[in-house]
Amino acid sequence: MKLNELANKPGSTKPRKRVGRGIGSGTGKTGGRGVKGQKSRSGVAIKGFEGGQMPLHMRLPKRGFNNINSKSFVPLNIGRLQEAIDAKKIDAKKPITVDVLKAAGVVNSVKDGIRLLAKGEIKAKVNIEVSGASAAAIAAVEKAGGTVSVPAKVETAAS
Repeated sequence: MKLNELANKPGSTKPRKRVGRGIGSGTGKTGGRGVKGQKSRSGVAIKGFEGGQMPLHMRLPKRGFNNINSKSFVPLNIGRLQEAIDAKKIDAKKPITVDVLKAAGVVNSVKDGIRLLAKGEIKAKVNIEVSGASAAAIAAVEKAGGTVSVPAKVETAAS
């Protein structure tokens, strides 16, 4: 076989449709766009336009505020932490960090950090380092003989 003998299988390719080339072509006059008007022209985008009626997105009330600077913390209950310690996924004698929690499968993603919450009960003496913790969670861990280290908040000067 030579390079000049290579060819596509018969019927695998079709010639491109040439629109607007006379009424005999089958796609003449309007070129498959329907009738005349704004939508038959090129460069038209009428998203949400309702013929002069007030569009739905403008009729509905706007509510709330989305803070672009807000942080999203992953919640971690002390009961879940105790379950992982009981299942020998986490060694309670070593310091528990974000990496240890992720490696043990206690949390899936870290996002902006982990926040320790007080749901459940903890019996093990643990030293845990998290991004945030509720006062009740800190009290529960300290009652069991452990410590919770939370990084100090960086306060910005108000102008």
